Amino acid sequence: MSIRDEKQFLNLPFTGICTFGKYPICSNLNQLDADVAVIGVPNDMGTQWKSGARMGPRGIREGSTLYSFGLDGAYDIENDTMYLGPEWKVVDCGDVDMVHGDIMQCHENTEEAIRKIISKGAMPVVLGGDHSITAAVGKGLEDIGPFHVIQIDAHLDWADHRSGMRYGHGNCIRRLSELDYVQKIFQFGIRGISSSKKEDVDAARAYGSVILSPRQMRKMGLKEVLELIPAGEKYYVTIDIDGIDPSIAPGTGTPSPGGLLYDEVNELLKGISKRGEVIGFDLVEVAPPYDLTGITGQVAARILLDLLSYVLKEKEKKENKKFGKEKEEMLF
Repeated sequence: MSIRDEKQFLNLPFTGICTFGKYPICSNLNQLDADVAVIGVPNDMGTQWKSGARMGPRGIREGSTLYSFGLDGAYDIENDTMYLGPEWKVVDCGDVDMVHGDIMQCHENTEEAIRKIISKGAMPVVLGGDHSITAAVGKGLEDIGPFHVIQIDAHLDWADHRSGMRYGHGNCIRRLSELDYVQKIFQFGIRGISSSKKEDVDAARAYGSVILSPRQMRKMGLKEVLELIPAGEKYYVTIDIDGIDPSIAPGTGTPSPGGLLYDEVNELLKGISKRGEVIGFDLVEVAPPYDLTGITGQVAARILLDLLSYVLKEKEKKENKKFGKEKEEMLF
């Protein structure tokens, strides 16, 4: 038999339906039965300059198709490990419904969707949208608190309000700090002029927020940075794509030079997943209109898949350890 006679189903990036990672679709959250629920929140009504992040979920999904070869798992040559194996059920739940011109109703819809996902026992992976959506996601996570927040971002997002607007993309982390079940907040990658008012920074520090720029993180080293995070506890990770240097992720409304590089973010996320339990995460501010190459969506998708890989691998290790212990107890 020739090689051509041994036909395979290749599922190439440009074929099929463009879901996140080409995972199956769950169009009704009431029927959700999965370990991981990916959901888009195409809301960019909280932006203060360039809009376009409403197209972020589509851009990230398209970028993710490059990394979707075979749903039986993905082999990582650097870590010599298989990730995202078939024992994990990951589904794409589409997008939260948006109401044009009504940002608060959009936030309410987002919170409701996250609460539904949590009630079904799935971990939410959220595709933004601008960073304002994270405040609504945080509210939806109430039933699995308390938890710490780990933010990767160029901007502090600690403004109290802008002319009465309290739920824009510059307020989200301050809004999270006001929730009783949010504990410590770690803000990594913060940099640049005009990022925050001094009083915002002072308020964040008074809360107890740990704020580090990329330069400070490099000077400290990854190990010392990770040791700042309480071990063995729950974390919600929120990633603004502008935390990444615009040389590799230009498609965002508020790019800031001097950002973290892909390898740095990858190693940080791997360390976080080993440090404690990641209960969910989001990636926001991808704005495809400002990136004709599509590389920003691909970088965003890769970061999300990396973190998902690391989180699920740690769950596997815990399950195997638990199974081994139970088996040992049965023998004795």
